[in-house]
Amino acid sequence: MNSRSNAEEAAKPEKLLRHVVCFKFKEEAKPSDKKAVEDAFAALPSKIKQISDFEWGTNNSPEMLDQGYTHCFLVTFKSEADREAYLPHPAHKEFVELLLPHLEEAFVIDYWATK
Repeated sequence: MNSRSNAEEAAKPEKLLRHVVCFKFKEEAKPSDKKAVEDAFAALPSKIKQISDFEWGTNNSPEMLDQGYTHCFLVTFKSEADREAYLPHPAHKEFVELLLPHLEEAFVIDYWATK
């Protein structure tokens, strides 16, 4: 019976906490400003150990429903505690300070995903 419960536990899908962040930059933001933001966000996984995965890209949807949002970043955590450590982390706060002068709007949504 114990081996069955261990097997059932091992078969359970791993849940991952996804943190989706989309940016709409100010019209006056230069390509170099956007590149600095991209590079700084991409550097966070090397500075914040609670980030278990990271990816990003720019909008290429043909649907024209982006409402001016051009950049999407996906940050993955293994737990709510990891996300709670990330948000006030000094490296994250430093990134936000770099971002804010160039940001028109941001959209953030978090969800639990089954892998």
